[in-house]
Amino acid sequence: MKATGQLHDLGQSLWLDNITRALLSGGTLREYIDTLSVTGLTSNPTIFDNAIRTSGLYDAAIRQKAAAGKSGEELFYELALEDLTQAADLFRPAHDSTRGVDGWVSLEVSPLLADDTAGSVATASRLHARAQRPNLFIKLPGTAAGIAAIEESIFRGIPVNVTLLFSEAQYLAAADAYLRGIERRIAAGLDPAVASVASVFVSRWDTAVQGKVPAPLRNCLGIAVARKIYRTYRQLLASARWKKLDAAGARPQRVLWASTGTKDPTASDTLYVEALAAPDTINTMPEPTLQAFAAHGRLNGTMPPDGGDADSVLAAIEGAGVNITDLAARLQHEGAEAFARSWHDMLARIATRSAAPEPGNAGTR
Repeated sequence: MKATGQLHDLGQSLWLDNITRALLSGGTLREYIDTLSVTGLTSNPTIFDNAIRTSGLYDAAIRQKAAAGKSGEELFYELALEDLTQAADLFRPAHDSTRGVDGWVSLEVSPLLADDTAGSVATASRLHARAQRPNLFIKLPGTAAGIAAIEESIFRGIPVNVTLLFSEAQYLAAADAYLRGIERRIAAGLDPAVASVASVFVSRWDTAVQGKVPAPLRNCLGIAVARKIYRTYRQLLASARWKKLDAAGARPQRVLWASTGTKDPTASDTLYVEALAAPDTINTMPEPTLQAFAAHGRLNGTMPPDGGDADSVLAAIEGAGVNITDLAARLQHEGAEAFARSWHDMLARIATRSAAPEPGNAGTR
C-alpha cells in the first residue's frame, strides 16, 4: 500500500492544495482520488493567480464572460466556481460516504475583505448560495475582523475553512468563534451540524527563522507549533463545552495542516507530512509534496496528543532570540498581504485577457 493510503487509513485526510482546469480536464484530479487517496482540495488567491497565469485554458471563458459584461471579482468568482463545483462533484462520493466529514473543496473570499466583517459575511453568504454544493467551504481569515465573520457565518449555516492561522492563540480564537456560532444556532433552535476546519500554516514558520536559530533547531519551529496546537485541539475535544455541543449534534472543527511543502532544499521533501500524521486531522499538500510522499514517504507513528517536545523546542527557540508571539502576528499579516497582492495581480491579468483578441482574429476590426 502506498504511504498515502496508509495515512488515509490512519484517519488523516489527504487534500490537494491546488486547483487548475488542466487538473480537471486532463483527469489528473480523478487519478489522485483513485490512486493516492486524495479526498478534498483547497484553493487560495495565489493558487488561482498561478493557474490563470500559466494556462490558456481560462482565456476563452474570460473573453466570453467579458463579452457578457462581466469583469473584475464577479468574473473571477464565476471562473473559480466553475472549477470548484466540478471538483466538488468529484469529491461528492467521499463527502456522502463520510456523512460530511470529508470530501470538501474550499473557495476564499477576497483578501481585500480581511478587515471587513460585514463584507466578509455578505460575500460568504453569496458565494455559498451560488455554489449550490453541500461540500464547498468558504475560506475566511483568522484576522480580528475575520473572527467575527466566522462566528456570524457559522451561525448562518455556512461551512467555513478558517485560513491564515499560525499560533495556538490564533487557533483558539478561531475555534472559539466556531463554538460561539454553533451555540447561537442551538439557542435559536437551528441544526448545529455546520462543518468547519481550522487551517494552521506550518512551513512558513521555518522559512521566517532560517539562519536565525542554531542548526539543531532548523526546521523545528513549525512542527513544534503544530504539536502544541494539536495538543490544544485534543484538549478542546475533551472539554465539557465541546461535549455538550457534541451531544446536541454538532460536528468538531477539524484542524487542517496547511503550508506543508518543504521550503528548505536541504530538508526532506516529505518532512511535514511525516511529522504531522495524526488522526482526525487534514493535511493539504501541494502536488510535488503529494507525489513525493506517495513515492517514498514513510509513516513513522503519529503526533503525540500531549504535544511531545513542543514546549522545550519552543523554549529553546525563544532562547535563541525569536519572539514567537510577535512572529505569529507578523506571519498572519504578511500572509494576508501576499494573498492581496495575488488578488490584484490576478484581476489585472483577467482584465488584460478580457481585452485580448481571440486567436486568429488579431488585427481584425
